[in-house]
Amino acid sequence: MKSRALNRSLKLKIHKTLIRPAVTYGCEAWTLTNRNEQQLRIFERKILRKIVVPVQEENGIWRIRKNHELNELIGSADIVRFIKAEEWPG
Repeated sequence: MKSRALNRSLKLKIHKTLIRPAVTYGCEAWTLTNRNEQQLRIFERKILRKIVVPVQEENGIWRIRKNHELNELIGSADIVRFIKAEEWPG
């Protein structure tokens, strides 16, 4: 995910089509607790921070993206909302 050979939009597509479904496989059988939701969000933010490069501030200091910046990047569909939005037969 740190490769410069792939652009950011392609990396985000890879995340949404490969990584997220692999992580959420079998989620219809899960009982999501608050701790599980927090762990899933932390995992997703770690992946997104590897995709999105740090930002250089005006004073020349580099910093990682903040959570709200990552949320704007992926829209309103974080991994927990993705799991809860799935409609399972049965």
